[in-house]
Amino acid sequence: MLEGCVPWPTEFAERYRREGYWQGRTLHDLLRAAEREHGDRTAVVSGARRLTFTRLLAEADELAAGLYDSGVRARDRVVVQLPNQDTFVVLCFALFRLGAVPVMALPGHRRNEIVHLCRHADAVAYVVPDRFQGYDYRALAREVRAEVPGLRHVLVAGDAGEFTPLAGLRAAPVQLPPVDPGEVALLLLSGGTTGLPKLIPRTHDDYAYNALACARALDVDRHSAYLAATPVAHNAALGCPGVLGTLFVGGKAVLAANPSPEEALPLVLREGVTLTTLVPPLVMMWLADPEVAKADLSGLLLQVGSSKFQPEVARQVRATLGCRLTQWYGIGEGLLTHTRLDDPDDVVLTTEGRPLSGADEIRVVDDAGRDVSPGEVGELLARGPYTIRGYYRAAEQNAKAFTPDGFFRTGDLVRLTPERNLVVSGRVKDIIHRGGDKVSAEEVENHLLAHPAVRDVAVVGLADDSLGERVCAYVIAESDPDAAPGERLRLGRLKAFLKERGLAAYKLPDQLELVDSFPKTPVGKVDKKVLRARGGS
Repeated sequence: MLEGCVPWPTEFAERYRREGYWQGRTLHDLLRAAEREHGDRTAVVSGARRLTFTRLLAEADELAAGLYDSGVRARDRVVVQLPNQDTFVVLCFALFRLGAVPVMALPGHRRNEIVHLCRHADAVAYVVPDRFQGYDYRALAREVRAEVPGLRHVLVAGDAGEFTPLAGLRAAPVQLPPVDPGEVALLLLSGGTTGLPKLIPRTHDDYAYNALACARALDVDRHSAYLAATPVAHNAALGCPGVLGTLFVGGKAVLAANPSPEEALPLVLREGVTLTTLVPPLVMMWLADPEVAKADLSGLLLQVGSSKFQPEVARQVRATLGCRLTQWYGIGEGLLTHTRLDDPDDVVLTTEGRPLSGADEIRVVDDAGRDVSPGEVGELLARGPYTIRGYYRAAEQNAKAFTPDGFFRTGDLVRLTPERNLVVSGRVKDIIHRGGDKVSAEEVENHLLAHPAVRDVAVVGLADDSLGERVCAYVIAESDPDAAPGERLRLGRLKAFLKERGLAAYKLPDQLELVDSFPKTPVGKVDKKVLRARGGS
């Protein structure tokens, strides 16, 4: 395995192969198998381009040959920073064929993150678009190259300037060395809210299972069309089942430039999209769009995850959009749980479902690492055939993030219902210590989201001389139907609302800050570190 990665212990690896979770096929092997069965069918839709499975495989193999000619070899790391476009898909399969390892950077990353990724991964190449959403990535590449002299290649999709045009690398396919399915296929980025991202090594074996098991869970097949509305470099849109899982079963992957209703809705209707993945804030954006509400979305399954989905909002998905809903809990490190397509409404609306795999092992533990009683809240631990055993080149972090027997400490606070469905209640590190009491920020947020004047909210702890930390609610507000015309949302009204919902007095916000938007981390989550630094100012 790639140097710096932690392999599964031999007895676990043998079990996963014996029981069929790992099938010994690379991600490129799975595309080749899909091409043999579905060659002339549409595989990828990206803007005006439509690639059949045969064309996709041919372009990937041509690019693999060109990259090989330029010196890229198996186990070499390549930082890929491309938006949702067909070039991303072609490049990934080219790297999978070589056995080279794409590092999945996001379009929103800038110098700080990219320099870190290139250095940490010892990247041999960095791939960017020429421009995207008004930003010139060639200027970024110049900065990165100056900081990382070991970077041998800068490849540009589009006008390359002084760099190498990606399209010019294609060459006649050649016989390349075989790739071990047990090798690392890609490096995802950790979704933490502080610090620079850690790198998550996913092997061909485990990620192939990840993608195919998700496709089976959601009845994705050759008749399905998946819309990648969120960044395709994210785990969800890439392999849960995302683009990869859809392609492997012969379905169609439709790439949206952004997740806005204006961009996504025409694609859903034109391409007959049957599945897409959204995070809760994007669902609320779709719900607020009158054109989406008027469209016939009865054939669409909405996969929602990444953060807590308020039941009141979840109910609107069916009432307003008329589509089906499945809730997911997922981490780039592996474990996925989800509500089943035949689950009753109360399960779909209020839980994140059950583990994807029969081989998933989960524990819910207290601060001392002891299993909590059934129904109690504790930290979720996980191990299984697609949950990593360690971050890439991160021995010190691995000692903290993994138990001695290989369970990953997710950092998420959960409880299990009597039916063993997962309910996420917050983050271990998202606890506010107020006057000797512990306040779950996510619990307060979920209650505040039920207020008609609260569009979105982020609750943080701010340093306080007397309390230790005070509870501060940053709120994006709607007009309050119960307030006088023009009256702003006030802290007293929110406190009264929360009291009526039965929230303990020590959990009530001490401070309210009305904002127009939230700062975001590079992976698109609310950056609470920045909000804490503001201190309510």
